[in-house]
Amino acid sequence: MSDKNALIQPDRGQKAVSIHLVEKDGLEKFVKGLSVPQRAAIEANRFTGAAGDYAVIPDGDGWAAVLGVANTGSLTSWCMAKLAEKLPAGTYRRVGGEPGAAMLGWILGQYSFDRYLSDPEDEGPRVLLTGEPKGIDAATAEADAVMLVRDLVNTPAEDMGPAQLEAEAENLHKAFRAEIRVTRGDMLEREFPMVHAVGRAAARSHAPRMIELEWGDPKHPRVAIVGKGVCFDSGGLDIKPGSGMLLMKKDMGGAAHALALARLVMGANLPVRLHVLVPAVENAIAGNAFRPGDVLRSRAGISVEIGNTDAEGRLILGDALTRAGEDKPELIIDFATLTGAARVAVGPDLPALFTREDATAEALLASGKAVDDPCWRLPLHEGYREYLKSDIADINNAGSSGFAGASTAALFLDRFVPKGLDWAHFDTFAWRPAAKPGRPKGGDALGLRAAWHMLRARYT
Repeated sequence: MSDKNALIQPDRGQKAVSIHLVEKDGLEKFVKGLSVPQRAAIEANRFTGAAGDYAVIPDGDGWAAVLGVANTGSLTSWCMAKLAEKLPAGTYRRVGGEPGAAMLGWILGQYSFDRYLSDPEDEGPRVLLTGEPKGIDAATAEADAVMLVRDLVNTPAEDMGPAQLEAEAENLHKAFRAEIRVTRGDMLEREFPMVHAVGRAAARSHAPRMIELEWGDPKHPRVAIVGKGVCFDSGGLDIKPGSGMLLMKKDMGGAAHALALARLVMGANLPVRLHVLVPAVENAIAGNAFRPGDVLRSRAGISVEIGNTDAEGRLILGDALTRAGEDKPELIIDFATLTGAARVAVGPDLPALFTREDATAEALLASGKAVDDPCWRLPLHEGYREYLKSDIADINNAGSSGFAGASTAALFLDRFVPKGLDWAHFDTFAWRPAAKPGRPKGGDALGLRAAWHMLRARYT
């Protein structure tokens, strides 16, 4: 992950290029205050003041940038990201105010994934000054967490298997003195049988495992964060078509979110007892792969008939959620790239959110809206549980109706969360199919900051 810590710096009067933020309705007044050459530059650039529109104008012996924003009094996370992408290397200062929330997008607008490029472009940093230095650490921490998700998701499966997810957990263990426990092999088969079954066909180098971290004072409220870690999903014996496998390096996006959220929690020293669980597998094809029609025994003792080997994420999460619930946490949050149905329902920008408690849903939705990381709640409708019925086992892992795929997947997970526990499930895409300012095409964090701000508000 690139070090972006220097991209926001305290304003101590350094020489800097000016950035003027202008609302469309205020453009006429702004232009009246400009010199003739500056007005000519505005006209030549066909600058309208629309959000995202920008122009470069002369400014004394140098130049300045003008950017259109929707509301100069309430900046969004992404409103200045386009400038961070387009302007040359240098130091910049907003005129007439502070960058505020836009600091995040300024940092993330300079993200690039260049691990595999022989000659990556190095345009140099664009540094933004702020007179509110207390906000720098918070913006940088969130940007680092988002970039961690992006880096992990963008990395191909050969270099981002279960062992590499374990290495990322080890990094957190060392950085924050967390306890780490990794279950593999025969013990994995005994303790987490569905995780073992899904991952057993993978090569030895990508062998399945359950990764757990615990951190914080045991006297503090217990919070569990669970992330789906399917490092590549072939679909198993219900094999995906080639086109369906192209993005399956991102199927560990839930694990990336969980590790990034844990990093935020530990970095802020939030007063919680944190339990992180990442079931890490590759859903591969071999002679020992689990089969359609098999019945798996879960950690919870619930028997699961396999209606589709490509519905594997809910299986490994079932064991992980069971383990998380055994210690009776106050809250469980899980992240998973779980269903295509969620993408059909809400598209690529919005994580589908499922919760048992209305108050938890409202807190997550409000946090997401406040920090420009929106989510959308979908129902845990009791009437859809019948879609998961099995003739020979307690439950089937694939819905029988073809309807409400995201809800039926969430209801499957709900079966493995002990009754009475507060639980939130994010069915997230972890990917941007098209670039937006500050958000390049590729892996991305969707729902991460909504969850983080909810946790921070709840436990501080």
